[in-house]
Formats: sequence, C-alpha cells, structure tokens
Amino acid sequence: MQKLILLLVSCFVLQAAAQSTLTTKQWQDDLKFLQETIHKDYSFLFKKTTKEAFDAEVETLYKNIPNLQEHEIVIGLARLVSSFKYGHTGLGFRDQPHSFHQLPFNLYQFNDGVYIQGVHKDYQQALGAKVIAIAGVPIEDALKAIYPVVPAENDQFFKAYSGMYLSSPEVLHAQGVIKELSTTVEFTLEKDGKTFKQAFNALPSGERVPTTYSLVQQDGDWLDAREQNNTPFYLKQLDKKYYFEYLPEYKTVYVRHSEIQDDSSENIPDFYNRLFNFTDSNDVERLVLDVRLNGGGNNYKNKPIVTGIIKSEKINKVGSFFVIIGRRTFSACQNLVNELSNYTNAIFIGEPTGENVNFYGDNNRVELPNSKIPAYLSFAWWQDKPQWENDDWLAPHIAVDMSFEDYKLNRDPVLDAAISFSDDNYILNPMEYLTNLFLTGEIEKLKSESAKIVKESKYRFFNFETQFNKAGYKLLGS
Repeated sequence: MQKLILLLVSCFVLQAAAQSTLTTKQWQDDLKFLQETIHKDYSFLFKKTTKEAFDAEVETLYKNIPNLQEHEIVIGLARLVSSFKYGHTGLGFRDQPHSFHQLPFNLYQFNDGVYIQGVHKDYQQALGAKVIAIAGVPIEDALKAIYPVVPAENDQFFKAYSGMYLSSPEVLHAQGVIKELSTTVEFTLEKDGKTFKQAFNALPSGERVPTTYSLVQQDGDWLDAREQNNTPFYLKQLDKKYYFEYLPEYKTVYVRHSEIQDDSSENIPDFYNRLFNFTDSNDVERLVLDVRLNGGGNNYKNKPIVTGIIKSEKINKVGSFFVIIGRRTFSACQNLVNELSNYTNAIFIGEPTGENVNFYGDNNRVELPNSKIPAYLSFAWWQDKPQWENDDWLAPHIAVDMSFEDYKLNRDPVLDAAISFSDDNYILNPMEYLTNLFLTGEIEKLKSESAKIVKESKYRFFNFETQFNKAGYKLLGS
C-alpha cells in the first residue's frame, strides 16, 4: 500500500510539473517556425529523410498538440529534428527551460546486453545488473521505441547515447515505454543469476548523473561496476585529454587521446613532438593510438598527429601502427581517423565509429521563439573521402568489442588484440586485394580467398555485399 501511495504521489507531482506554460497556439507557432527555418535555411539536410516525410510529421504533430502534455510536444519536436540522422543536429531539450528528469544510473550497452555501469549509492544492489525490461517492456523493444528521439547518425551513435534517453521518464512516457508519466520507474534486472525488480526514483529536475566520456567514475555518492583495484589504460589519467605510456614487454607505446583540443598542461603539437621523439629514440616496434572515447573538438588540430605518423618510418607501416576506434569516435575525431585511413598504414581495431565517414557537422543554435528550446542545426559538410567511399561509419579492420565481464574485471580485449597482432601480411583493404586478384587473372585464388575472408569475424563490419555489388556493376558497365 505504501509503495502504491508513493507511486501515485510521484505521478501527481510529475503531472503537475508537466502542465504546459504555453498555449496551444504558441507551441504550434514554434513548430511552424522550426519547419519554415529548416526549409528556408537548412534544406540541404534532407538527405536521409524527404521534405514530404518531414512535412507530414509536422502536420501530424501540429494537429496533436492540443491533446499532448508538454513533454510529449517537446519529444515530438525532438523526433522531427532527429529525423535528419546527423549527430550534430538535434533538439537541446535536456538543457532547455522545460528540463527533464533523469533516473539515478548510467546504462552501457556491452556485447552481451545493457547493464547498469554506474549508479547512485542508494541503489547499490542494482550496480552491475543487466537490464531485462523497463516497466515490463523488454529492453530490446524499449530501445526500438526511443530510437526516433535520438539523433543517431548510425547504430554506433545510438549505442553510445541511448542510455541517456532510456533514463528519462519523460522520454519513456512520450515513446510509450511507460504508461503513466512518473518520477518512479520500475526496471526488471538480472544479477548473479537472479532476476529482480527495482524501482528507481528520478533525480531532482535538472540534475544529471555525473559521467566522464559516457561512464560514471566511482566518487562520493556514485558507484562504478568496474573493480577499483586496477585501472585499464584507456581509463587512466582521465583528467588529461591525452597521455602516453611505454609498455616495454611489448615494445609498444600506448596513447589515449580523448578530445581534439589542447590540454592545459601541453598543447597537441608539443605532445606529439615529444611522443615521436620517444618512439625514435627507444626500442619501439608499434604505436597504439586509442581514440575510442574521443567525441571530437577542433579538427584543425589534427595536422601534427597525421603528419607525425606519415613522417615516422618506424611507425607508419602495416603491423606497427594501430588505431583503436569505437562508438564515441565522432566529429573532429572522425576527421582524424578518416585522414589516418587516407594517408597512413593504420590498422583500425575495435568497433565502428559513431559518425558517417562524410558528414554534416558544425551547427547553429536556433531558438524557438516561445518555448526558447534550442534546435542545433548543422550547416558544414565535411568530406574527407570521395562520395563513393562514404559509409555509415569507418569500420575497424579487426572487429573487437567488450563484454560486461571484461569491463568489470578491467580487461581490455581491444588493446590486447593490438598488442598481440602478428600478421605482417595483413590485408588492410580486402576489396582492393580481391580486385587485384581479379585483374591479374588469379580467378581460382579469388574464389577461395573471397569465400574465406567474408567468413572471418575480424571483417564482420566490412560491407562485402555492397562492395561486391559495386564491383559487379562496375564490371558490367565496362
């Protein structure tokens, strides 16, 4: 009975807070302003959706506004802006005057499910638990439900940031995951072989779970599922934007670079000058550059990184230079890995990046006149590769991801793959390799190599079907 009373009070408080301070006409005017602004100044964004589809959704939302709660209107606007599917283009509803709530945990999608990576100490029993369902809705269905709200450039971007949306009661309600808007949401969890239910109470409006590079660090009231007796290299010295460490037993220099901005203690040119001086004067056989946490910054600062690699005869060869990429590799860091792909012999390891190879970035802040909600609309097209080489992401040459147990026990299978790499004849570009076999008339070898390569797990992010189709049509056309 007490639990029911608390739930009813929670619903009443949130419903009262959700009452719109704007009239129906004001919300509709904001919607029309957004529609007109996009058509007038940002029509080039209509690449992954059409003007007709966008306008149809505007019309539907316009008609529904009189019957919607405020948060449902805001999420409706968010869906519209997110329909362009560019990560830099989204609605700033998390920081706007109608700020939403957040549940007191951080979710992370590992290769074996969605887990509670970090949580407030009041819910310690849920730390490290696997999420099975939200309000009875299976986690897979909940993810599908919130997908339209996320400005997901690709599935990797969605993996990186979907947890923020799953932890918002307003988003969960607007997308039909929870039936009633409430600051209390019940999750079905699994831990140590047992399934249990846990009700979470949202943080006060405007408060956020403290994360660093999408992860909660154990500190004060906040707990991390990772064992604290050791720290993997990619999570060391997070107070610095970059650092390097020599691993003498592997003759390897490891670099974690997590923002394309100058660190206050040492700027990027000086850091990489010091790094390459070290590799030149010490017994170094390979360099691992880890940008899996790197969400970007200023791509004009990429030059000393790229040119330094190009100039290094010791490092710039197959089997000596490895770049770890992942779901947070984005924006100016997407530019960086594109350039490393174009001009160096880098072997990419890990997960695909969170951004398209060529993409719209650099947004303008456009404030809706009545609600004052900011829409961030991209205006700059970044193209580092020819248009026929554009793709949903930059894929790794060697695909490696992480389980929750890996994270919990501080294992890093991605770095391990780089350190243990031993194939001096590794095929960096399988399609180029297969094409050369065709051009030199080695048809039987082409057949056997094609059948073998497409089955190898390390190439699982390489889109062979599309590439084979392109090659076939090119052959027919010639």
